Amino acid sequence: MKLKLFLLACGLCLFAGMLNAQRYAIIDTKYILGKIPEYKTAEIRLQQTSETWQKEIDAKQTVLDKMYKDYEAEKVMLSNELQKKREDELFNKEKEIRDLQKKRFGYEGDLFKERQKLIKPLQDKVYNAVQKLAVARSYDFILDKSEGITVIFADPKLDKSDDILADLGIKN
Repeated sequence: MKLKLFLLACGLCLFAGMLNAQRYAIIDTKYILGKIPEYKTAEIRLQQTSETWQKEIDAKQTVLDKMYKDYEAEKVMLSNELQKKREDELFNKEKEIRDLQKKRFGYEGDLFKERQKLIKPLQDKVYNAVQKLAVARSYDFILDKSEGITVIFADPKLDKSDDILADLGIKN
């Protein structure tokens, strides 16, 4: 009986030690980035660039639509040779628009590169501040509740987002 009680006590102490050993914190990188003025400026700049590029594509699409309409109206009066020539022009114009869309908005396109240039340094700055906080306060885990990981409940006192902002020198 004493042995069982002793083993139970040892098990409880070991379990309590394990719970204490794992220290963690929760942050919200979206919240942190939203408080950084440079991030807001970069987001506005990206939005403006994106809108400019979209207008450029829309203008080319409008020209293509007019070319299609004109071709359909004139098709019956054109010789087979001229029809083929106009269809080739339409095809080339359409390909040009698709290539431009891909270049601007595609995977690793201009918008992606611009985002990397403007946003990545700020994300790296936050990441370095998170690492510094983790080392300084001996956290085993720091979870990001903004995207990707779903946190059903988070005790507000575990949210260290304001500490990261303070470390970055940004007032809340």
